[in-house]
Amino acid sequence: MWIFVMFDLPVGSRAEMHAATKFRQFLLDEGFEKSQFSVYARFCNGKEQFEAYMRRIESNLPEQGEIHILTFTDRQYENIIRFSGQRRRRPRKNPDQLALF
Repeated sequence: MWIFVMFDLPVGSRAEMHAATKFRQFLLDEGFEKSQFSVYARFCNGKEQFEAYMRRIESNLPEQGEIHILTFTDRQYENIIRFSGQRRRRPRKNPDQLALF
């Protein structure tokens, strides 16, 4: 399962810029990858792990702005069509599953 966090945060004042930067840094510290400037993605191993991330994100939300969180299955993520400039990019490979014995 993939988690996408998309946001539009105000940056009109120094305090708002600081809050937006702090939220982006929080996402990076939680293992999210920057997909676009205000879109971050992370792989998780199911609903329990997703719920844990949701709780951590919710406790670190900035006071203002719009934040949307989407989930995708591996198959849906694999089917995302990406462009860079005017060129179509190959689909990203899903990470290999971790097996513990």
